[in-house]
Amino acid sequence: MKIAVCGKGGVGKTFIVGSLARNLVMAGHPVIAIDADSSPNLALSLGLSGDEAARILPVAENEELIRLKTGTGYGGVFRLTFTVDDIIKDHAVPTPSGAHLLVMGTVKAMGSGCACPAHSVVKALMRHLVVERDEVVILDMEAGIEHLGRSTAEHVNVLLVVTDANRKSLEVAATICRLARDAAIARVGLVGNRVDGPRHEAIIREFAGEHGLEVIALIPYDVGVADAGIAGDPVDEAASMAFRMIGNLARSLMEGPV
Repeated sequence: MKIAVCGKGGVGKTFIVGSLARNLVMAGHPVIAIDADSSPNLALSLGLSGDEAARILPVAENEELIRLKTGTGYGGVFRLTFTVDDIIKDHAVPTPSGAHLLVMGTVKAMGSGCACPAHSVVKALMRHLVVERDEVVILDMEAGIEHLGRSTAEHVNVLLVVTDANRKSLEVAATICRLARDAAIARVGLVGNRVDGPRHEAIIREFAGEHGLEVIALIPYDVGVADAGIAGDPVDEAASMAFRMIGNLARSLMEGPV
């Protein structure tokens, strides 16, 4: 199962990714979590401390790794074909959640020196993770699917587009869904987050209906999650309704569309 998660910044996407990873590990699945956001903070949601997260060197910024994979010894010339399975073995970080974490990092704009080699390594690694690995792979992505090429996107089982009831979040979600459909992702749908009562639910469902979108799950507003985020503490899984609802989402994804 390959799960990509997108959404406008601030909608709680990374909490959902971390909670999905934790629930899937608890269900006995090996999980690799990929932080492909330009502002990576998935490490914290997977239980690592701030200091531990700060020590993770993103793949795209690992100059020695990029050189070893793409270097030819000739200036301006780099290899286009190389293996990446060892990157997972050597650089995936174990986390308290039970999932292993890879942080992709931001690839510089094409034409800025090392951009081409870094882009090639990230692209090859993403394809390997999505197309060739047997583990559950969860990708925490920003408001788009730029990290996925068409040949990779076609192998993603589901794209969860996280939104709250805010109109701007919903409009961004609709745009992401349209791009994902063009990229031939098999299943695309909304996950409503921080749903604070029937009015929020109605807003999300009405918007989904207007745009022909599936509502895959609705995650309730959880003051415990909000307080944990403010304090920088782990969410109390046993007491969190949001965490339990994400557990239901995890089970439904593994069982297929309902």
